Amino acid sequence: MGLVRSAGPTILRRAGGAREAFPPAGAVTSDSPPYTPRTMTEELPIVELSGDYLPSGPWLYSRLCREPRQAIEAGALVELQDADGRFFGHGLYNPNSDIRVRILSTGKRTDLDKPRQFLLRQIAAADRLRKKTLRLPEVTEAYRMVHAEGDDLPGLIVDRFGDVIVCEHHSLGFWLWRADVTWALKELYPDSTVYHRVPKSALRSEGFDVPEPEDNPEIIVKEHGVGFVVKPAAGHKTGFFCDQRDNRQLIASLARGGDVLDLCCNSGGFALHAKAAGATRVSAVDLDEKVLDRAIRSAKYNDLEIRWTHGDIFEVLRREQPRARTVILDPHKIVRDRNRMDQGLATYGDMNTLALGAVKPGGLLATFSCSGAVDLATFVGTVFRAARRAERGVRLLRVLEAGPDHPQRPDFTRSRYLKGLLLAVD
Repeated sequence: MGLVRSAGPTILRRAGGAREAFPPAGAVTSDSPPYTPRTMTEELPIVELSGDYLPSGPWLYSRLCREPRQAIEAGALVELQDADGRFFGHGLYNPNSDIRVRILSTGKRTDLDKPRQFLLRQIAAADRLRKKTLRLPEVTEAYRMVHAEGDDLPGLIVDRFGDVIVCEHHSLGFWLWRADVTWALKELYPDSTVYHRVPKSALRSEGFDVPEPEDNPEIIVKEHGVGFVVKPAAGHKTGFFCDQRDNRQLIASLARGGDVLDLCCNSGGFALHAKAAGATRVSAVDLDEKVLDRAIRSAKYNDLEIRWTHGDIFEVLRREQPRARTVILDPHKIVRDRNRMDQGLATYGDMNTLALGAVKPGGLLATFSCSGAVDLATFVGTVFRAARRAERGVRLLRVLEAGPDHPQRPDFTRSRYLKGLLLAVD
């Protein structure tokens, strides 16, 4: 992954079967002057559809596009036309990705004349929803400010942690616009520190590379009164799982007065909230030493006593056979693409079988999947089959999902990637 202070990427483009390298975009810092990739008085390159229908969502796949009539640089802003040459929008183009164009606008031809102002309008609108409507700053310093396709900025995620803002780029085009994104964020929050990162999966799928990130300091983030040690732009996602905020509150309220087992605990979100809410005994397990260390220090910061175990949950559950009234299973993304679906579903089945065996009769299991490629019906079926394997009776009490700062457009269901089940276990 790359941070804002890193040098720019090496962009690889296939040209006639060869790979051509573009020069790096240059070093960027959070106080750099805004940089616009091209002058908007120039005509934009054109990408045409190959068929007679318009895409229903914000992604335009390669099979839906004609070969451009001129060479287009990877990451460039382009004008979109239908098969008859009629304008229908703007997007960010990448010939190295199967997602050939990420659509930014289907409005007026002038919408992207000033990209920085466009970014500022879109980001400000997204932030108003969180601040004015959802009123999230009243209960947390950590929330998702921009949810990519759900906020009409496909490929850009922005999480706010108080005065620190982390941008995660899943699109080469937005990575090349990172100084403009920083400028827009600093228009809204002048005193903020802005970091930029690219997950390894995006580097592979988008066909570019960035230098290794520089180290950055840890911060304390408060959520519903509980403090968390967070290293922004490090580890999974942006450094903290904002999507589970409401679920942490719900499970903590149900766990009061009982014992809790938090599997794949990461930074200890469920464990810390459960103990703070009055759980009698809390245990947590994770394989990642770095995030577990931060979880341990978060517990000390809040003066909460939790039993932490560094290890693989399969080995821990089989060796120790722990039992608890409330068990949480929240693994990292297991199915990264449809090619790995069968293997990933088998893993979900195995871990849920073991987790169900750890629930005391009459207890609860909260189990989650953050794999966008796995839909809710498939996940429900996988968990129910695991219950039969574990020979445990279950009743579905509630379907869980990400908080409202992770909105979904009707034409893009993958925005609601997080799915969870709250089960009563007999």
